Amino acid sequence: MAASAPTPHGTGFPTEGRCGYYVEKKKRFCRMVVAAGKRFCGEHAGAAEEENARKRILCPLDPKHTVYEDQLAKHLKKCNSRERPKPDFFIQDINAGLKDETEIPEQLVPISFLSEEQMGNLIKKLRKASEGLNSTLKDQIMSHPALHDALNDPKNGDSATKHLKQQVDGKHRKKNSVFERLQIDIQHLCLNKIPLLSKEKLPVVGIGKHLCGVATDLALRCLVETYAASCEERNEEPLAKRVKNDKTEKEINTLAKEGNEKNIPEKWTPVAGIVIALCCHHRCDWRHYVGKEYFRALGLGAVEFHYFQRMSSWATCGMQKTSLEASNISTKRKDKQNDGSEEHDDGGYRITDDSTESLPGFLTVEEKKKIGHLCKLLIDQGRINYLQQKGFNPALQYYTDPLVSLENVLLTALPNHSSSPETTA
Repeated sequence: MAASAPTPHGTGFPTEGRCGYYVEKKKRFCRMVVAAGKRFCGEHAGAAEEENARKRILCPLDPKHTVYEDQLAKHLKKCNSRERPKPDFFIQDINAGLKDETEIPEQLVPISFLSEEQMGNLIKKLRKASEGLNSTLKDQIMSHPALHDALNDPKNGDSATKHLKQQVDGKHRKKNSVFERLQIDIQHLCLNKIPLLSKEKLPVVGIGKHLCGVATDLALRCLVETYAASCEERNEEPLAKRVKNDKTEKEINTLAKEGNEKNIPEKWTPVAGIVIALCCHHRCDWRHYVGKEYFRALGLGAVEFHYFQRMSSWATCGMQKTSLEASNISTKRKDKQNDGSEEHDDGGYRITDDSTESLPGFLTVEEKKKIGHLCKLLIDQGRINYLQQKGFNPALQYYTDPLVSLENVLLTALPNHSSSPETTA
C-alpha cells in the first residue's frame, strides 16, 4: 500500500530524526522516530522510493495500522491487538443476564417514525407506570476535606472549579493504599476469582463514576449475584471481620458488654456497599437490564423499554441554554480538549447521541425534558427494586449541582442489616 508524501505549503520541515511524511488530516508531519539513514518511519515507509518494492497491507487484527506483507506472520505473533490468554477471573458473559430472543423484536422503528397516536400511547404507559414514584430526590452534595483548599482557591474561576468537581478521582489516595487495575469488560468479570479477594476473603464496596448505561446493570449483577452469591455459598467469614481493629475476642466481648455492640458486625456480607453515579440511560440494553421483573410487573416489556431508554436522552439533550450557560460553552470545549473527559460526562452542554431523532413536534421542550426524567426515574426504579429483592437498602439522591453535570443522580445501596438511607419509592 504505497503512498507518497505530499509537499505541504507553509508548514516548514519535519523535526530532525522524525518521519518526513506529511499527515494531511492532522496538518503536520508524522512525529514517529525513524531508523538511521531513513526518511520515513515504518508506518509510512511505503512513501520512500527505496521501499516501494515491499508492499504494506492492513493488519488483519487491527486495520488501524499496516504491516509489510512479507512480515505478516512475524507481526501477528507480537501485535498488541492479538488475542491474549484469558485470566482466571474472565468468564464469558457471567454478568450478562439471560438472553430471551422471544422478547426482543428484530427491528423497531425509530422514534421519528412513530405516529402521534403511537407516541401518545407510549407516554401514557410511562406516566401510568411512574405513578407513585418520588421524582423529587434528596440533595446529598458533599465535598471531601482534601479538596477544600483547591475548591476555595480564589485563583480558580468558575470553569476551573467545575473541572475540579468533575475530576476528583485519585486526588486523595492514601499513601499506603494498594491499587490493582484489571483490564476486563465488566460483563465477563468474576470477582471471586480475583486472587486478592479470594485469598483475603474481603468484603467489597462497589464504586462507579458514570458507569455508562448498560455498564451499571453489569456492575450490579457482578457485585450482587456473581460475587455475593458465591461468597454466601461458601459461607466463609472473612479474617478482616473476625479480627476487628486488632482486638482479641476477649476485648470485643468487653466492648459489647459496655454497650458498644455497634462496633461488632452482626452479620458479614460480601458486598458492604454500592455507590454508582448514573448516566447515559439511552445506552441501556434490555438483555442486561436488572429491572426486567419490575417492568413486567407493570405490564411493560422489551418494546416499551427500548423506547423509554431512547426517550431518556430528552432529559439532557436538545435543551435550550441560558445566556450564562451559553457563554461558558467555549471554555468548556477548551477544558474537554485539555483533560480528555468522557464525552458522556457533558456537564450539561451536550451528550454525543443519536437518540434525539426528530423529537415529536406536539411536545414542548419542557414536556420533553420532564418525560426524559420520568424515563430515567423508571429505569432506575427497576434497579432499586432489584437491589431490594437481593437484600439491600437502596436510594437515589442528587450528588452534585446540575450546573456541574446534568447527570447528577447517585445510586447507593447498603446491606439491609446496616444503618442505611431512605429508599426512593
